[in-house]
Amino acid sequence: MTCAELLIRLLRDRYGVDTLFGIPGVHTVELYRGLQESGVRHVTPRHEQGAGFMADGYARATGRPGVCLIITGPGMTNIATAMGQALADSVPMLVISSVNRRDTLGRGQGRLHELESQQRLVAGVARFSHTLLDPAGLPETLARAFAVFQGQRPGPVHIEIPIDLFDAHVTPPGEWSAPMIHPASPDPTGIAQAAQWLHHAERPLVLLGGGCVNAPDTARELVTRLDAPTATTINAKGLLGEAHPLDLGANTGLAAVRRLASEADVILAIGTELGETDYDVVFDDGFELTGRLIRIDLDAQQLVRNQALSLGLISDAAQALTRLLEHFPVPLDKQGAARTSMTRDALNLAHDPALSPFVPLCDTLRHALPNAIWVGDSTAPVYAANHLLSLPAPRHFFNASTGYGTLGYGLPAALGAQLGQPALPVIALVGDGGVMFTLSELATAVEAQLPVVILLWHNKGYEEIRRYMDEHGVEPLGVDIRAPDFITVAKGFGCLATRVDSPPELAEALASRPGDGPFLIEVDAGAWMAWCQGNASTIEEPA
Repeated sequence: MTCAELLIRLLRDRYGVDTLFGIPGVHTVELYRGLQESGVRHVTPRHEQGAGFMADGYARATGRPGVCLIITGPGMTNIATAMGQALADSVPMLVISSVNRRDTLGRGQGRLHELESQQRLVAGVARFSHTLLDPAGLPETLARAFAVFQGQRPGPVHIEIPIDLFDAHVTPPGEWSAPMIHPASPDPTGIAQAAQWLHHAERPLVLLGGGCVNAPDTARELVTRLDAPTATTINAKGLLGEAHPLDLGANTGLAAVRRLASEADVILAIGTELGETDYDVVFDDGFELTGRLIRIDLDAQQLVRNQALSLGLISDAAQALTRLLEHFPVPLDKQGAARTSMTRDALNLAHDPALSPFVPLCDTLRHALPNAIWVGDSTAPVYAANHLLSLPAPRHFFNASTGYGTLGYGLPAALGAQLGQPALPVIALVGDGGVMFTLSELATAVEAQLPVVILLWHNKGYEEIRRYMDEHGVEPLGVDIRAPDFITVAKGFGCLATRVDSPPELAEALASRPGDGPFLIEVDAGAWMAWCQGNASTIEEPA
């Protein structure tokens, strides 16, 4: 078979890839020979950045790598932003691209889509970037990529194939099964030391990050036995289930949780960067840990970033959670539930003026779409949901307000999540500013008949940046942008759309959502805020 045919066969038969995201181009035509008969689904976004965000959403919702087929040159510059977001959040993504013929590489001859070095361009947003120069090396190169996804801190991997290799003949492997790779286990001595410190702690605290999402049951049981207040990052939301008595939520940037953290004498942090966009969303470097810090991470360098370390273990989070649990056969008594409850009362989230208008929005969506996957852009409802939502399971909430923080993520990532989890409802939370980056992906949603609910928060521009300018004495400029008539635009794509001003109207709209395509619901932010202000007494504490 040809190198191109072998690539698709390896992805499908060795690694179980069932969906590819890509826009065909003259340099990738050979990759499409026979693809339709392969049984692998091909999804055509309207922009390569959309392809990357779809692959990202697919990966986060399923736990399996999202795979893209990308054209030489502009295709790679377009997808680089999506790769940056996936790298920041450790999302497994495989980007396979074409590149010019081997005999022309680096020669600057003005060839179609030519870059001096694609590999150098994307190296900063990939775990590694590799140029395939011998078609016989394709199985090994793919094995390296999936080894990253399975055995170390995941992220995007880029493999580029010169166009003169696509139709090169190769001998298929005799065995199609994938190599078995087990992630690292923690050092027993280190686990014993960590357990000893936690046993003797008076005020323990647990911090769980996105690295733990594959082991929710074990994480929940360990937290229960430690009887320790537990904060999760945004990417770990849902780890402890719904309304767990020890769950502080993703609120480590708020004053009450910061006080609890600074008073903790032993802190256990697993699978978390302890990074700014989770722990310091007010950007004042005010999240301080003064107790003994135990960190567990697959990335050795991450162990010593952001906070002073007392004990570090290099390990897969699930393995570490299991080994630690063995040291706590019976639950401890650390007054964890009482400390958590006091902190929650101090937070008083439902009555925070910045959050309270979004309580009925979250409640209405949850009632209409139970067990939904929530995917967000950088927009006011997402910032509020980061604090307010308590969810039954992980992989049900992710957005671009953390890490790289790119705009335009929410809509295409929600489409990827829906493709990966077709049996679950999916909500895209987007703003009128951010959605304009990838609004064309409405066409993809309609074409693929994806029943995503797109809640578009329309506050007439870049509200957060406008407020930031005001707070810093900068005359607002470039933030009061003109928006299209979103209802008309959506209907032009063939997408059902409506406009609502209040929670009752939102509930009514959701009750009539279609099951065979996307539904855009535009929320007039000003009218919504006015309704909430007039009905403040009816807003209750979120579940």
